[in-house]
Amino acid sequence: MMTLDDLATIIAARAEADPESSWTAKLLAKGPEKCAEKFGEEAIEAIIEAVKDDKAALTSEAADVLFHLLVMLQSRGVALGDVMAELARRQSQSGIAEKASRSK
Repeated sequence: MMTLDDLATIIAARAEADPESSWTAKLLAKGPEKCAEKFGEEAIEAIIEAVKDDKAALTSEAADVLFHLLVMLQSRGVALGDVMAELARRQSQSGIAEKASRSK
């Protein structure tokens, strides 16, 4: 089974590919703003499928969301490991306390 680390590694490798032969390279060549826009589009599509309660469509859209999130992170040089470290840091406190600490 593929992990997010596997996918991030594939995206990093494809970032170096010819944009004419790789969707990932083509998207990255358009810049971080386009990557963010595409991520937003996919997130909205996932929300729509969640509301419709279509599990198969939500599964497909969720895959698109994860892929495009990692592309967006790649476009800004943010490592998946850094995101995972932040999630690990947040586990040390309750969700309510963590959220309250961000609003300060």
